[in-house]
Amino acid sequence: MRAVLDPNIYVSGLLSPAGAPASVLRAWRDGRFEAVVSPSLLSELERVLAYPKLRKRIAREQAAAFLAYLEANAEVAPDGSATVRTADADDDYLIGLAQHTRAAIVSGDRHLLDLADRLPIFTARDWLERLDR
Repeated sequence: MRAVLDPNIYVSGLLSPAGAPASVLRAWRDGRFEAVVSPSLLSELERVLAYPKLRKRIAREQAAAFLAYLEANAEVAPDGSATVRTADADDDYLIGLAQHTRAAIVSGDRHLLDLADRLPIFTARDWLERLDR
């Protein structure tokens, strides 16, 4: 199985090692699914991890190491265009990437989750349940 993890999943997983997003990251590292990233996703994640409010909890070195690990160990695919749009156009690149690579999306973003009846989009907990089946 393949999944595009919304940057909010990566950030939440780094911030709270006990939560479902952290379990999703562990499942990926354990080889239970393949994570797919793109230049846009990596760029957004790098930008978000540099926010001052996150820098207080995730050191610059930790963020840089995580981004390097992600780029080296996830499938890096080109950005694709989405055939389905969200209420937040900034999220459309995630749909395009997932459609282009035939991957599910794992997110905590309501704009994306609202499309779960049309596309394979899961919360972190729902994705973990799917992996356990």
